[in-house]
Amino acid sequence: MADLTVETRKNFKIFNRFMLFMWKLGLGPYINAWPEVGGQIMVLNHIGRKTGKRCQTPLNYAEVNGEIYCTAGFGSTSDWYKNIIANPQVEIWLPNGWWAGIAEEVLDEKLRLPIMHKVLIASGAAAPVFGLPIKQMSDEQIAAATDHYSLVRIRRTTARTGPGGPGDLAGIWPLATLFLLWLLLTRRRCKRKR
Repeated sequence: MADLTVETRKNFKIFNRFMLFMWKLGLGPYINAWPEVGGQIMVLNHIGRKTGKRCQTPLNYAEVNGEIYCTAGFGSTSDWYKNIIANPQVEIWLPNGWWAGIAEEVLDEKLRLPIMHKVLIASGAAAPVFGLPIKQMSDEQIAAATDHYSLVRIRRTTARTGPGGPGDLAGIWPLATLFLLWLLLTRRRCKRKR
């Protein structure tokens, strides 16, 4: 994934905005309904190292022994990765809850490869689309292809609730339904008058 074009990275950012909006609408669990295709997707909340502002990044992840793992496919050039190195206090939105946690890079080579394999499998179609047909690759091929990736473990510390989390915009659904119903009824009235 490291040799993606600038255009591809821009498209990734657009797709990430869409995914984040879906999570805010409360659709996170539905996004994860078919992990073999769409992958397992979470939202990582982190603090910008330069701005100090809250940033949100949708990422593929795998849960291994109760801990959450994700990878920076662009390696150490990923902004979110640089941000969590500067400030490892993060929050994650998972299909089954919202958590505060501590992020850390996994440097232990014995752990890295088997967990990297699980994260890439959990990415669904994303890894094969970007040239990593994980199910057909040997451990040596995976290690060589991902040697520049950064593997991150997130240890959940506290369950979170309240405003600012997943489903924050879920209130739009009743308003949107009423608006669409109003449009439908208005359109029918206009057709009857003709």
